[in-house]
Amino acid sequence: MPDPSTRDARPTPLDEARTTRFADRRDAGRRLARALREFAGTPDLLVLGLPRGGVPVAFEVARALGAQLDVLVVRKLGVPGQPELAMGAIGAGGVTMLNQDVIAAARVDEAALRQVRLHEQRELERREQAYRGELPAPSVQGRTVIVVDDGVATGASMRAALGVLRRARPARIVVAIPVAPPGVARTLGVLPDDLVTVVQPWNFGAVGRLYEDFGQTSDEEVRELLARARRGQD
Repeated sequence: MPDPSTRDARPTPLDEARTTRFADRRDAGRRLARALREFAGTPDLLVLGLPRGGVPVAFEVARALGAQLDVLVVRKLGVPGQPELAMGAIGAGGVTMLNQDVIAAARVDEAALRQVRLHEQRELERREQAYRGELPAPSVQGRTVIVVDDGVATGASMRAALGVLRRARPARIVVAIPVAPPGVARTLGVLPDDLVTVVQPWNFGAVGRLYEDFGQTSDEEVRELLARARRGQD
């Protein structure tokens, strides 16, 4: 696969990184959409948000580009006792991405890993039902797909998302994220065809530091935004 075309790939200077903050996820989505404006008018364009936090960002991107919006459900596998530390992620169709370095450092044994995977598989299935109901997943084959999240830290969830998408044979995969650490392409490991970011701060510590409001996105908000997008409402 060719190297990705990466926009804004260089780390953001410190002074700019301190002032480049997003009001909330919707603001991040509007600013991300401006970086993606070349995709406006692409035939059969599909924008997929990673729930929950990626969906408000993706809603603004899809609206600005005139694209179909849907979700791509993946689940992070958190280290037992440290759920925010990703030791991997899972996606639909049995896709599993593991970070062996984290698993070894945290001394997670096979039984504990299996328990976490089972729990997250159940949650993945619950969310698929909650967000889509009886509606089928959109066809991906042959389409340009923009995958959106509210940011990338370890990259585990996005790697799982890319693994799922590659199996569906899209024509082109674009990863679009408002904030990511420097060297994000190495963080992702499984490379998309294009990678677009708004800011990559030198002093990256956590995604939420770049948001004034980084409150948790609810299932209800995800469903509402998807319903609005399907109705064609702003």
